Amino acid sequence: MKILHTSDLHIGKKLIGNKDRYDEYRAVLSEICSICKNEGVELVLIAGDVFDTYTPSAEAEQIFYSGVKSIAETATVLIISGNHDDYVRLTAASSLADELGIYIVGNDLHPAPLKKHAGAYPAGSGSGYVIFENSKGEKIYINTLPYPNEARFKEGKTDEPFTEKMLRWIAFGERGNTEKLPEIFLSHLFVAGGQVSDSEREIDLGGARAVPEGILPDCAYCALGHLHRKQKIGKNVYYSGAPMQFTFDESGSKKSVNVFDLTAGGVQNLKEIEITAAKQLVRLQACDVQNGVELLKKYPDCHAELTLSLPEPLTPAESALLNGQENLVSLKVEVLNSVRDYGVQSNKNKSASELFSEFYKSRHNAEVPGELLSLFLSLTEEE
Repeated sequence: MKILHTSDLHIGKKLIGNKDRYDEYRAVLSEICSICKNEGVELVLIAGDVFDTYTPSAEAEQIFYSGVKSIAETATVLIISGNHDDYVRLTAASSLADELGIYIVGNDLHPAPLKKHAGAYPAGSGSGYVIFENSKGEKIYINTLPYPNEARFKEGKTDEPFTEKMLRWIAFGERGNTEKLPEIFLSHLFVAGGQVSDSEREIDLGGARAVPEGILPDCAYCALGHLHRKQKIGKNVYYSGAPMQFTFDESGSKKSVNVFDLTAGGVQNLKEIEITAAKQLVRLQACDVQNGVELLKKYPDCHAELTLSLPEPLTPAESALLNGQENLVSLKVEVLNSVRDYGVQSNKNKSASELFSEFYKSRHNAEVPGELLSLFLSLTEEE
């Protein structure tokens, strides 16, 4: 069966918090649809974070529904909820989506309806898993685990370690593979050792919520979401990465989706297909305003961050000239020989745990207790 794996669409996410990118989201979904047609994809897996917030705008929802409907005209689609998704809201349209071959699994782990249709279809399903069969009679098993935490699974806080909970949740989704079919583990989580970017929050919660690779199921392919950098961990753990660049630390990185065949012999013909529909993010540096403007004009189809190193502050006329460049998203000015140390320390690149630990120590002249830090971090987590 030919499969496409993507994740972390974050539809509605703005660049630097204020620039809409709706046209780019539409273009990316359209490009994924084209890839499905060109590659003969039968099943698309979206590993969580469809939207950027619990309450996406009407335009963000329209982009998603129309885009995924177009994809479903070529390939069946299976979606799980991520930490940025309100799984109740995301699955609200399931009764309609099911009819189009779009199956959405939230933390209620509702089984997919068994209904034969063109392309891959659910030939078996239970809470936490789906068995898909294609027109050739080929079957695959998918263990579905949406973003896992106690609150989403309506479990109270206990002394059970998080790793033990994960083992239990994973085992629950494994129970239906009695035929020993080729298997995919589809989830939205942070595997210890994964590389993060600026566009993710402190998702490992000080290490408390990092999942060891060794507890993941022994399957052909682990299709994960949560990390925005494409990467492989171990022998079979894949983050497809987000299909768009969201922060300037991703400048220069290529975005892609994973396409592969899953057969009785395992994963075959795995390849990364680049996504080019979204605008690229570029970081530029210049030593004067005119040079900065010339650089910006060389990248008219990109979103640009420009850092200027100047002998003196910008004049109003220079500011107006720079801000008149449509592709300039972020402007940073470093005035040379004028930096003074006022004893104020920057918090720009500090994590939530570092900030809380420093605050606690400043107030109590002691290190923050581990339990209190874990409690604080659990409150900062996207539930």
